[in-house]
Amino acid sequence: MRNRTNKAQPQGEAIDLTPMLDVVFIMLIFFIVTASFIKLPGVEVNKYDAVTADPYKKVGILVAVSETNEYWIDKKRVETTALKLNLTRLFNENPKGGMVIQADNESNIETVAKVADIARDIGITPVAISVEKD
Repeated sequence: MRNRTNKAQPQGEAIDLTPMLDVVFIMLIFFIVTASFIKLPGVEVNKYDAVTADPYKKVGILVAVSETNEYWIDKKRVETTALKLNLTRLFNENPKGGMVIQADNESNIETVAKVADIARDIGITPVAISVEKD
């Protein structure tokens, strides 16, 4: 004869982590998409000291002028002849953002003014100069 014993099979001894991992990945994607990224020009700049400085939040374009009067945009050195082309491209990508110029203490004012003049010709407004607040 057959032995017909009904023994209960062990169930659910492992915890299913799939729903928790789904939630974690959704939160990770949310934080990556909503994070505001800090733009860096690509060169170390010693800024001017200023007592009267107003904070400016809407930075669309960031240009750095080094102590040797070189232009830096998006961690790349830009020649003077290509400056207008690069600024036009960045302005077309984000027409609502303004421009901030990070000028080194040792840079010439003519070099900084040239960047501001090109920005004005393109139509970028406002143009601000980044300073070190006391």
